[in-house]
Amino acid sequence: MIRSNPERDSDPTRGTNVSLVRSNNGQERSTRPGSDDEDTTWTNNHMAPGKRKLSTWDLITLSVSLAGAQIAWTVELGYGTPFLLSLGLSEQLTALVWLAGPISGLVAQPLIVISTLTLAYCIPLAKFWVDLFHLGSQSLDETKKETANKVAILLAVLSFYILDFSLNGLQASLRNLLLDVAPPNQLSAGNAWHSRMTNAGNVIGYGFGFLPLAQLPIIRWVGGSQFRKFCIICMFILIITIAITCFCHEEVERSNKAQNKRNGLREIVNNIRDAALKLPMPIRRVCCVQLFASMGWFPFLFYSTTYIGQVMAAEIGQEPDHELATRRGNFAMSLYSVVGVITGTVLPHLVYSDRRLQRLKTDVDEDAEPSWLRETFRQWKADAARQGKPLRLPTAPILMKNIWSGAMFLFAFLMFSTFFVKTVTQATIFISLLGMCWAVAMWVPFTIMMEFLKEPAAPALNEATASRHAVCNESTPTPVVCQSDGERTPLLRQKPSDDSNSETEEVTAAHSSTPIAGGTVLGIHNLAIVGPQFIVAVINSIIFRIVDESSSLTSGGGGGSTYFGKTGVSWVLRWGGMCVFLGAFVARRVPPTPSEQQMRRRLDEIQMLSEEPATP
Repeated sequence: MIRSNPERDSDPTRGTNVSLVRSNNGQERSTRPGSDDEDTTWTNNHMAPGKRKLSTWDLITLSVSLAGAQIAWTVELGYGTPFLLSLGLSEQLTALVWLAGPISGLVAQPLIVISTLTLAYCIPLAKFWVDLFHLGSQSLDETKKETANKVAILLAVLSFYILDFSLNGLQASLRNLLLDVAPPNQLSAGNAWHSRMTNAGNVIGYGFGFLPLAQLPIIRWVGGSQFRKFCIICMFILIITIAITCFCHEEVERSNKAQNKRNGLREIVNNIRDAALKLPMPIRRVCCVQLFASMGWFPFLFYSTTYIGQVMAAEIGQEPDHELATRRGNFAMSLYSVVGVITGTVLPHLVYSDRRLQRLKTDVDEDAEPSWLRETFRQWKADAARQGKPLRLPTAPILMKNIWSGAMFLFAFLMFSTFFVKTVTQATIFISLLGMCWAVAMWVPFTIMMEFLKEPAAPALNEATASRHAVCNESTPTPVVCQSDGERTPLLRQKPSDDSNSETEEVTAAHSSTPIAGGTVLGIHNLAIVGPQFIVAVINSIIFRIVDESSSLTSGGGGGSTYFGKTGVSWVLRWGGMCVFLGAFVARRVPPTPSEQQMRRRLDEIQMLSEEPATP
């Protein structure tokens, strides 16, 4: 809705590309739209105290630790399942290994403490370390070798649990750091950089996994297998990236009251429960979508390299070389990561491909918005006249929820296409195309979450704004014209559609709900992502037991083999695709973000201005 304000229209700056913004002390000043002055004014007025505008370098250093974390993830995702299978663990038990990391955190620490309480455990511990490091392994009898192998399996499983727990905590902390450090208008850019760094970490990690590290001079001196060399490289990268983020960024110190308050475990659990019950509907729907999406992504991430090995075995008709199969799987995941990086870089720019839309993302004072929109329309009209072209207004950008649901439908389609994948080349193409879906999954849901988290912290709508929104939803709009200095400005827009009304009501309800700590909500969101891993592990184990045992009986393969004669991973992927397919319909119910609502409203108002008859 555009309102004409005589005080604004009588301003001597009217007719030039100048808009008025209100400063913190209530005084108004003139700024040119799109100028640095205007951006600076918005920064001073709308940023939380202590938050400055982050440069591109700041965003890079803020998110570079995610690249290090993702490189560490590639160790678990690319080599985890093949490594456990090579130790003799069955596929059913391997599926159960991929339970959530917190279990390992609850079990491992007490066991370590109990086992080292007294010196009476020195002798068993000495035997344990001998078995662990294979000291004197040449002289071990068969019983000792079997014990050493069991110890190796136990330590491998425990290590993967701890790694999973640690990386989940690191990633959650980095998301919280972005929420605490970045101003609201840079959350989308920050999440885009998070997505890019995540995909860059995949490229580097799977690239190292594909390269023959034993032939590289810089790492040749490290003994052991490719897996061991890869782990050492990842450790150094993770330490360096975390050090960069910690050195370049500092959170605002909490108040003494917040620091002195110590929450017990029961209070923390109660806070999470209360926050989960009071979640605004948009955030609740995002978490619900993530439940379905995670059921599809976890099987793919953990079994993609194993899938390549099974396809290779079916193609050549025998058990392939394990290291070659793992490297081919890492090559496919490298291509998948490259596609993800390209998609994560290009897609955010394609959403706002018309540069004029960037101007409509500018935040201005509520009272100055009508005159600011008029000046914007005049500028567009003047630019079109100079180019000798008719004015064509930009179309509204694609909604985040549409991008998200579209990527989920593509994910489901690709998973069902495994029925037709017969060669390693086809499997590599299938995996690489999923990089587009991953880039969206690492960008859109976090952007939606943080927009809804930041919006309630803004000041409540004032009376003028409330009345303005109320008038906009009248069932029988009346064309009202207010003339000032020869200008005719429509005060009312047509009644929005029922869908728009319902979406607006949901967003309004989210804003009016009781504020919840952003870190708590992000923690609940992380639980929605990690929680399905329990269900996935159990169902995957059942699928492997049914499918692979029946395949072994019918084909005669699979007995004692890692890849040959087994098709369980394909069925696990298809089951995940079905879950994501259902989640895509839930994603359609996620309302537009506050910035998308604002963009659509401003475009509607400029459209009304373009339909006004020309003034004499």
